[in-house]
Amino acid sequence: MTAVMLLMISLAFMAVSTNQVKIPPHEEVARMARFVVNQCDWTSMATISSHEPVKAQPFSNTFSISDGQLGHGTGIPYMYLTHMEISVQDLQVNPQASLSVSLAQTHFCKHKGYDPQSPLCARVILSGSVLEVNDTEADFAKKALFSRHPEMIDWPVDHNWFFAKMEISQVWVLDYFGGVKMVSPEDYYKATPF
Repeated sequence: MTAVMLLMISLAFMAVSTNQVKIPPHEEVARMARFVVNQCDWTSMATISSHEPVKAQPFSNTFSISDGQLGHGTGIPYMYLTHMEISVQDLQVNPQASLSVSLAQTHFCKHKGYDPQSPLCARVILSGSVLEVNDTEADFAKKALFSRHPEMIDWPVDHNWFFAKMEISQVWVLDYFGGVKMVSPEDYYKATPF
């Protein structure tokens, strides 16, 4: 598949946006979490550093993600990684990480006049382990990521890219006043965000 074809697919998937899609009510926390993860194209991933001089300290880095087509996500954040990347080296020592995504990445918060730190600008933190995926799941991850990030198809092959996902152990949601709310992985995956 050429980069031009993937770009066309990507643009078709992006036709659904937070300007056109009804955002779940803040009382439906699991739905909101699924919605935010689906709408966001990137995450800040925090690992435990394995590198001096910050060894054993939190280390945050940006990664592209996709859980599938906009409006039809699985809730599973997939990533395209290389062992050459410093955070991926951290994951080889300790696969535990957290991913932070926010509707500030979309047009929603700016359109509403919400500061990214406002509780009304919904954000989600996923805790768990980042693991490589294989076979059928890797095929799905490839379609999910390349459709939303078409330049990935042309990234250097000598970097030995692989597909990975976060195996979620906890979901934290801040989407309204009153503090963060927790969602179990079971409730998160059962929720229908759209």
